[in-house]
Amino acid sequence: MTIRFPDPGKPCHEPIEPAIIDQGRQVIRIEAAALERLADALDPAFAAAVCLIISAGHRVVVTGMGKSGHVARKIVATLSATGTPAMFLHPAEAAHGDLGMLTPGDVLIALSNSGSTPEVQLIMRYARSLGCRSIAISGRPGAPMLQAADIALLLPPAREACPVNIAPTTSTTMMIALGDALAVAVMGLRGMSRERIKVLHPGGTIGASLTPVEDLMHTGARLPLVRVDAPMRDVLVVMTEKSLGLAGVIDGSGHLVGVITDGDLRRHIDTLMQSIARDVMTPDPRTIMLGSFAGDARAILAVARITALFVVARDDPHRPVGVVHIHDLARCDIAVTADAPYPVTPDWDRP
Repeated sequence: MTIRFPDPGKPCHEPIEPAIIDQGRQVIRIEAAALERLADALDPAFAAAVCLIISAGHRVVVTGMGKSGHVARKIVATLSATGTPAMFLHPAEAAHGDLGMLTPGDVLIALSNSGSTPEVQLIMRYARSLGCRSIAISGRPGAPMLQAADIALLLPPAREACPVNIAPTTSTTMMIALGDALAVAVMGLRGMSRERIKVLHPGGTIGASLTPVEDLMHTGARLPLVRVDAPMRDVLVVMTEKSLGLAGVIDGSGHLVGVITDGDLRRHIDTLMQSIARDVMTPDPRTIMLGSFAGDARAILAVARITALFVVARDDPHRPVGVVHIHDLARCDIAVTADAPYPVTPDWDRP
């Protein structure tokens, strides 16, 4: 595709803008198709690589030169974030003393699309002299690195997304995806829990999303609860005093059977003062279970488009023990939007 660009400093305009968008879509589709081929190409060697990383019980050292080096750093970050100690070894620096970073028992992951990068091969030879096991990722069948490695992961054939099929684009995308697949598979076999991930991510959005709801919820005297036969005049008093925008309706056993929100009040405005809680409430309210995380609450609030929900006990999923409000999440810098992601392991009481 050939595009005539405007003079420097001038904005894009018709018909240039659609052509640019089409080119961007073409790049993404080329790389997406390659990822599909990569998924289909996974074989027992992938499983062997995962088992090697787990069984080693030591660090994973990842190396690569140029663009492969940038991918290697990403793989190190993903492994570390998912519970596998990892470090990056720069091939050029390795030849000037940094080979000392490798120790017996480490697992080496070497990346090179050509599979013949001299600096990386040097590291592989040194790793073998230490008795370290190695995994090589390359896009060329029969490449020296693949032959020298204990486990060879061959990328499927795919053209680069750049117009002249040279700049590392598709190949690096496949490497990143394969690194993610290794890290997540290892994480799954290790049985990494969200509690453990919280320990590894004490800050940022991930750490905030893994805050337990019990650290955020309103409890005790702050709970806006009314009986099913409570006059609406009393319900309004409770909703005003608690200032959470809702009231939970409980039966004689203390079980949550409904919820009254500002919207319910507006829908029953004509008969409100002549009604009781049972007449106005919305039955079967959405809830979240004690022990869940702020990210779980965020997902429910976003999908249901509500501002607060009750937290219920694990041993009695109908007994309310707290309320989480959208403002509580905002104080933790957790944005609640319509496209908020679902939690890793949804454990609320209903989808």
